[in-house]
Amino acid sequence: MSKGLKDLKRFKSSTLLGGTLSLALLSFCFLIFYTLYTAQETNLFTSVDSKIYGLLKFTIFQAFLSTVLSLFVGLLLAWALAHQVKFKGRSILIALFSSSLVLPTLIVVFGIIGIFGRQGYINQISLYLFDTNFGTYLYGLGGILLAHVYLNASFALRSLLHSFEAIPKEKYKLAKSLNFSVLKCFYYVEYPALRPSLLSIASTIFLLCFTSFAVVLLLGGNPSYNTLEVAIYEAVKLDFDIQTALKLALIQLGISFVLVILSSSFKINTTNIKTNSLSSITKNSKTIQILQWFIISLFTLFFISPLIVIFIDGLSANFAKILSDKVFIQAFVTSIIIATLSAIITLIAAIFLSNTRRNFSLDTRLAKYPFSKVLNLFVAFSGNIYLAIPSLVLGLGFFMMYQKYDGSFTLWSSMALLTANVLMSLPFALAVITPAMQKIAKRYDRLSFSLNLSSLRRYKEVELPYLKSSLAYVFTLSFCFSLGDLGIIALFGSDEFITLPWYLYQLMGSYNTNDAAGVALILLVLVLFVFIFIPRIFRSKNA
Repeated sequence: MSKGLKDLKRFKSSTLLGGTLSLALLSFCFLIFYTLYTAQETNLFTSVDSKIYGLLKFTIFQAFLSTVLSLFVGLLLAWALAHQVKFKGRSILIALFSSSLVLPTLIVVFGIIGIFGRQGYINQISLYLFDTNFGTYLYGLGGILLAHVYLNASFALRSLLHSFEAIPKEKYKLAKSLNFSVLKCFYYVEYPALRPSLLSIASTIFLLCFTSFAVVLLLGGNPSYNTLEVAIYEAVKLDFDIQTALKLALIQLGISFVLVILSSSFKINTTNIKTNSLSSITKNSKTIQILQWFIISLFTLFFISPLIVIFIDGLSANFAKILSDKVFIQAFVTSIIIATLSAIITLIAAIFLSNTRRNFSLDTRLAKYPFSKVLNLFVAFSGNIYLAIPSLVLGLGFFMMYQKYDGSFTLWSSMALLTANVLMSLPFALAVITPAMQKIAKRYDRLSFSLNLSSLRRYKEVELPYLKSSLAYVFTLSFCFSLGDLGIIALFGSDEFITLPWYLYQLMGSYNTNDAAGVALILLVLVLFVFIFIPRIFRSKNA
């Protein structure tokens, strides 16, 4: 037996678990494609009409504009925060920006409508002061871009802030000694440090905006602002035109798949998810400092205002009526159960895949063999297939399987929702757990191997104390993602199967504003409580 096979056998338990899971994920991806492809009655390539070209053109256009604007705002804010490190509340502000990652899209849209909508605060103030109402200016491309910037600029900020932090102070001191202006310092010192992250952040934001659903559904306004995702939803739920939905889903699937493969070659900074502090760097002139404070204040106001509106409007709701409503109780219980199961499954899957990946990326294990690079890419891609299979495409695949095979609607709905939630959370879970597990292996592999510790004992005595806080963070992240998602439930939501986001969407659709505000507040408080406090309980001093 060759040495490579002997070493592979040595790590067989961890490799087999992750390898089998990767194979299952990629097989599932193929199953979705096969189900959609075989269900269509017409040739896909001969039936693409001008309407589909229009949808595709707008989907790409809005994703491109959203990406550029989100990057610009995120970069500006990261630059300002990187140069203002000593003010009180800075860590709280960054933590608040970080929470945007888990805020349900529906909640964000609800808050934005509360500020910029027809009956929003801006129109009310304008009406009071100038007797002028701006009308429904929010709905259309402007509203879509506004919501996308709100959701994605914070993501860009966190990633870029970490890159600013990594710049050595000596470079700033050298720039100061050479009397560089702010623009020169950015060009020669800061931009080279940010450049490796910019492409990966841009590609991630583009993919998220390309497959955006809830934002476009609620703020698009009319069919001319539809994206492929919304068109699939309307074809299934409103027109019951399954063939059109299949055609759109296959196009969406093909483009997303190509985009994911292209973006996988960009360097991904996976250690920046939890950035919350920076060391101080050299001071700028008074004028530049005023500009930095203006940027921080402006975008803080932009970010906090919708959340404040949800609190203000929500407090006036009749909570006794909402909490005693049977439909609300059913939606709440279903959401909690689905979110908990999704978080547990995501956690287990992330541990299996991360454990396998470190086998193929560490010299103390199998990294020295040529097959390791290929297998490492295989496992990494399988954990990110959600970006290649958008939620509506996934939902349509489950919908077609439900029509083809036996089973209750509730069972298929639950399976679809659980699968979508796990796949959606897995890339973020891997971004947190994989670096942590690699760090532990680098530090303790030799000692553990010399003591011949069993896998279970090693995990209990070596891994768990260091992983505890990362596992808690991943659990809460996945729980919050699952709690607020509207994608799959938009296809499977019914009187029998309802979740909190679907219940809130129905209240908004029926113009039951007071109850919708109350439910939005409950959902927001629940998400923020879980996201902020659960990781603190399990915070480890060893991490």
